[in-house]
Amino acid sequence: MSRLGNKPVELPSGVEVTLRDNVMTVKGPKGTLTQSYSADVKLTVENNQVVLEGSGESRQAKANHGLYRSLLNNMVVGVSKGFVKDLVLEGIGYRVVASGNKLVFSLGFCHVIDYYVHPEIKVSVDGNTKLKLECYDKQLLGQVAAEIRSLRKPEPYKGKGIRYSDEVIRKKIGKAASK
Repeated sequence: MSRLGNKPVELPSGVEVTLRDNVMTVKGPKGTLTQSYSADVKLTVENNQVVLEGSGESRQAKANHGLYRSLLNNMVVGVSKGFVKDLVLEGIGYRVVASGNKLVFSLGFCHVIDYYVHPEIKVSVDGNTKLKLECYDKQLLGQVAAEIRSLRKPEPYKGKGIRYSDEVIRKKIGKAASK
């Protein structure tokens, strides 16, 4: 069995979990998330925690046990606290402007790039180069952050591009000048 899957998921106050027809629904102060789960995992809600039990001995059943525990935990944390991703634009002339649910990027191309953000994601811009994304859905937040980063990935010679705030870019040494 999965070691992680055996750990129960604690439910904070204000969060409720509903299980019906192999679909778990987590409702909290920030929103509602749903996720279908496999029949080889049994979920039970008892005194402010959700316990998962794996019912199969196959490799896939053991993997699903830990997977659905992690997904459920992310859903509970998301609807109670939420998730945040910080992005930094590095490079001369690189900037972002937010207007409603649209981000306008100037990334050194001959044109600006318009990116329409999902309505569930809150965006705030600090200065022109720092972008903060907030959402209660971890999967959606990670997908949007990855799409924004892919507009101009950081390059290894000067470090220019869009990167996560905690990401470290390993810089390469350029060509040595020949004598």
